[in-house]
Amino acid sequence: MKGFSGFPAGRLNTLALPALFFSELLPVIDDLAELKVTLYCFWALHHKEGPVRYLVRKDFLDDDILMQSLLLTAPTPMAGSGSAGGRGKKPARAAAAALDDALERAVARGTLLHVLVESAAGMEDLYFMNTERGRAAVEGITRGEWRPSGDPAEPVSLIVERPNVFVLYEQNIGPLTPMIAEQLRDAEDCYAAEWIEEAIEIAVNNNARKWAYISRILERWKVEGKHDAAAGGDSERSRRRYIEGKYGDIIQH
Repeated sequence: MKGFSGFPAGRLNTLALPALFFSELLPVIDDLAELKVTLYCFWALHHKEGPVRYLVRKDFLDDDILMQSLLLTAPTPMAGSGSAGGRGKKPARAAAAALDDALERAVARGTLLHVLVESAAGMEDLYFMNTERGRAAVEGITRGEWRPSGDPAEPVSLIVERPNVFVLYEQNIGPLTPMIAEQLRDAEDCYAAEWIEEAIEIAVNNNARKWAYISRILERWKVEGKHDAAAGGDSERSRRRYIEGKYGDIIQH
């Protein structure tokens, strides 16, 4: 048995575990490899970066300390079994088998969430902790909000969607009423999302936080054609064009 010399003096790096781990999860884990893998996931995910964190099978396999510890939980092969030429590969195979068994147990117990995705490197196993964020990530994959990444180190990446038109309105203009919501739905059918977003931005910049103002900008673009700010210049003259022209009756300046 290898001994442990104790925790050294001074400040140590710590890792917080949910209280439920000790009160509900730990008492029901009946497999040593599963316990090791579960604790490893808490530690490894803690050191991941980004709002959504997951592990791939390779993360486990590349950790020599973990794999050596899992080898201790693997069944001892019978003496004399196998060929001498395969002895070097037996420990790695045994540890990998123990890992797969432990991951399967953790997923079956509900500690981990498992998703199989197609990435640049082929089919890839992703493991999320069964937390609110983990469940949301898995639901996002199911809804197609994640896509395969060209980076083998990052099997999938989150598809960042443009802000919903209703969110844009509430964040920049004001409370959403049923009548405004209906007008926004009609606008989505008539205009590109980029147009609506830019028209809202113009309204905010001109302190004209009214849907009527935004709607007239969109109508004018549709009739006269929309020109990029780079062509016309986002200048004071451009701003006055909106507040002194057709929109002068709905804006205070």
